[in-house]
Amino acid sequence: MEATRILAIRHGETAWNVDTRIQGHLDIPLNDTGLQQARWLARALTERDELHAIYASDLSRAHVTAQTIADAAGLAVSTHPGLRERSFGDFQGRTFAEIEAELPEHAHHWRKRTPEWAPPGAGESLIALRERVLATVDELASRHVGEQIVLVAHGGVMDVLYRAATRLELQAPRTWLLPNTAVNRLLWTPQGLSLVGWADTSHLDAQTRDETTS
Repeated sequence: MEATRILAIRHGETAWNVDTRIQGHLDIPLNDTGLQQARWLARALTERDELHAIYASDLSRAHVTAQTIADAAGLAVSTHPGLRERSFGDFQGRTFAEIEAELPEHAHHWRKRTPEWAPPGAGESLIALRERVLATVDELASRHVGEQIVLVAHGGVMDVLYRAATRLELQAPRTWLLPNTAVNRLLWTPQGLSLVGWADTSHLDAQTRDETTS
């Protein structure tokens, strides 16, 4: 059975990433570093990969990252709200330290990754996030069997995809990285996802070397 090849990519860096401030559904733009990461990513992908379609979360940090790739590849970006970050409700706008101090009981559930717990203020549980993300990936990947597509989304989405591809439970401690603009390679069939490669940041490493030696 033919598969759809997926390049799943977290958006470039934002100021709130640097501050460890929870973004969730808040529309925080890329910072200058994030914009540069997106340009380096776009150049690397267009040099080494054949891309057939590009999808992105409708939040600007993901959409701008995707549009940078699309401009380099001569493709259009299709947005899908199903690729959004987890909704963190009242956690949004706070730092990790502030949440620990102000909402300790809820912070405990967050640290323990309680699957059915949702952040206060109409946040989204891990179970709901997984269902949303995997349904969206099924919808998009099924359109492109035999092709390679780009999905630009968020750290929480990348986490769900890694767990689904490696058959890890929602509560399993995270031992894998989720870097900004890292390329994560997956295969999709109607039976599910499988992992090909994870957290490739060679496009950032190469640029850093070039800058320090020039």
